Amino acid sequence: MDNTPLLSIVSPVYKAEKIVHELVKRITEEVTKITDDFEIILVEDGSPDDSWGRIEEVCTKDKRVKGIKLSRNFGQHFAITAGIENALGNYVVVMDCDLQDDPVYIPVLYKKSCEGFDIVYTYKNDRVHGFWKNITANFFNTIFNSLIDNKDWKSHSNVGSFSLLTRKAVDAFCSYNDYQRHYLMVLRWIGFNNTYVEIEHKKRYEGKSSYNFSKLLLHALNGVTSQSDKLLRINVTIGIFLSILSFISIIIIIFLYFVVGFMSGWASLIVVLLFSTGILLTSVGISGIYIGKTFEQTKNRPKFLIDKRLN
Repeated sequence: MDNTPLLSIVSPVYKAEKIVHELVKRITEEVTKITDDFEIILVEDGSPDDSWGRIEEVCTKDKRVKGIKLSRNFGQHFAITAGIENALGNYVVVMDCDLQDDPVYIPVLYKKSCEGFDIVYTYKNDRVHGFWKNITANFFNTIFNSLIDNKDWKSHSNVGSFSLLTRKAVDAFCSYNDYQRHYLMVLRWIGFNNTYVEIEHKKRYEGKSSYNFSKLLLHALNGVTSQSDKLLRINVTIGIFLSILSFISIIIIIFLYFVVGFMSGWASLIVVLLFSTGILLTSVGISGIYIGKTFEQTKNRPKFLIDKRLN
């Protein structure tokens, strides 16, 4: 007898002890409109609160809910990977746990996928964040997408991780072995027939986002350096530009020496020296990041470690 569920819903859980019960309740209400043959996979990503305790409670009440507890905090994208690699469904839905991604759209994603699409993304016209969060998010997404030449997506900043994958796309995702990963960028790389559905971005059910300015910066930097070498090519362009600029400056200085005479300019010399040193250190730093990424990949460590499983 085939025990493969039709749908798997994967949700990474972090600082969500007050959300877990409502999350499972809403997912169940919507998925049962499609089928009773489903599983909900909650991946606890080293949360400092009692999220795992709440997951244990819902797993006891419903065997279709499965719990995975990672050994420590590996990050959202590794938690998503853990959930997808353990999902058995013919279709896998990935969604955040904060309920800003409304489970009411799961039937919409499934219906769209049945039209022949292997990956169905969600597109938000408006994100329900604070003023400063919207500014920083749009800024980082614009820079991020320009550096990875992301021109084929409907929107640079409003495509979220709430998505549906067919089994073919899931198998391709699981074969992706890069240690540094960004969920949406992995999906973009594997390709396949994909489309978008527009959804409404809801307010967070409880609490605040764990992504602050520094985490967004690190997230963008990791995404760019793991998906593109464009920063290195930009360094080469800057180096050539400064070399040409320096050559032109030398000609101008020689010309002025014979026309005007010797002119001292210690201040300008120091400025040029500091500027050139800054460019040099930045270039070395960027090269170092790429070398570090290579070093991390060659270690061939597991992407995550599982501490406990339920159901």
